[in-house]
Amino acid sequence: MAVSGRRKSIVFFITLGACLVALALALNVGWILLNPREIALLVLGIIFFLVIITGLVLNTTFLIREIRRNEQHDAFINAVTHELKTPIASISLYLQTLKQRDIEESQRQQFYDVMLADSDRLLQTVEQVLRAGQARQRDRKINFRKVDVGELVQECVDLTRVRYNLHPDAVRFTGAANGERPQVKADVDELRAAISNLLDNAVKYSVKDVHVSVEVAAVDEKEVAVRIEDQGVGIPAAQLKRIFKRFYRVPGRVMARVKGTGLGLFIVRSVVKKHGGRVFAESAGPGHGSTFTIKLPRV
Repeated sequence: MAVSGRRKSIVFFITLGACLVALALALNVGWILLNPREIALLVLGIIFFLVIITGLVLNTTFLIREIRRNEQHDAFINAVTHELKTPIASISLYLQTLKQRDIEESQRQQFYDVMLADSDRLLQTVEQVLRAGQARQRDRKINFRKVDVGELVQECVDLTRVRYNLHPDAVRFTGAANGERPQVKADVDELRAAISNLLDNAVKYSVKDVHVSVEVAAVDEKEVAVRIEDQGVGIPAAQLKRIFKRFYRVPGRVMARVKGTGLGLFIVRSVVKKHGGRVFAESAGPGHGSTFTIKLPRV
């Protein structure tokens, strides 16, 4: 209902703006035709007309952007609420079961594993929200030091395999060629979070079986690239740049099946930008997988 109401508001403001522009145009043209000899007034009329048109266009654009931003905020709140509520409800249910019933030790251990996994999911959600807030703090200090990119990526790959209980072949890692060990100047925690976010997305958006390829490649003497390629749902060409915006999630039924906060890629872009690098996505379209590339300056 809320989305439908906002769409009606967008249509209303666009229609209103178009009508006002048409009315101003009609009045201005009519005045010119009726008063062809008043040159000074004609010039002033044209200037005021352009000012009015510009104001109407800017006002309509601003209103539409605000409505869309509110939609994204609502979607974010709903997503975060779900991401927090689901693991909390699960942990509460298992704790109640453990308290009220006598359970075999093997099943008890299973319950503990599930609760730990839910706690980890809860912690990830909280950390994402905190990192998104920190990403907008310009005066926040970052602890830079020399980091072996290959070692850090290998660590993130191993953690992803454990977190999602994946076979080693599901997430394949290829280090830099010729035994080269490129280094960058980075905050380890920040860069680890960025790479882990891309790996999490590659796994979550895989259609059936997980097939993710991770590569560290020395582009040249000045740059090193981290590429994460999946064979998942893919991304429409029109969405490749928009996916890095805060709260933004690609529309569509397939994408909606995967729950998220819309902050992961925003965090990735913010972290990479603070490290003097850039990140971009490539995809042949829906159903053809996607490739995310981080490029960072070498030291």
